[in-house]
Amino acid sequence: MSTASNPDVLVIAASNGENLKLAQRFVDEAKAQGKSADLLDLTTLDLPLFTPRVKETGIPDGVRPLHEQLMGAPRWVICAPEYNGSIPPVLTSAIAWLSVQGDDFRALFNGRPVAMASFSGGPGIELLMVLRTQLTHLGAQVVGRTLAGNQNRPPRDSSLQDLLNRLMQMEPLSL
Repeated sequence: MSTASNPDVLVIAASNGENLKLAQRFVDEAKAQGKSADLLDLTTLDLPLFTPRVKETGIPDGVRPLHEQLMGAPRWVICAPEYNGSIPPVLTSAIAWLSVQGDDFRALFNGRPVAMASFSGGPGIELLMVLRTQLTHLGAQVVGRTLAGNQNRPPRDSSLQDLLNRLMQMEPLSL
């Protein structure tokens, strides 16, 4: 995890392939715009798959620092590939662990501006719809525009810049 504190935006990669490269592009663009940005690669975390049985044994050591890093960033960009028409397991499990912290499962997400991007083998549309549904349920302010790319249609710099500009204009809600 990053050592920088309270960046303007935290870019979360839910894959160590093309989405990690896409996430780095967002970090670089944010810095080019004079904003601070950190990169979080979920694939480097040692979090077990969330299940109620595993939760009964206690919260894994990696959850608290992850929660603190996410709390410290007012805005997030999530870069994730589409897995079987849905969210990649590493992201689903991380969200599950984060949502069982404290009494309010929405606390971390509620009112937080979030942008979504995907580099997938196909269009990535199913991921973006399912992830939007989940983030909205958790109370996040999801940017209306998304970015979806693949080998045949790589994400354009202008689209990435526009999505980041939209996100940076949003402020977390005080709830």
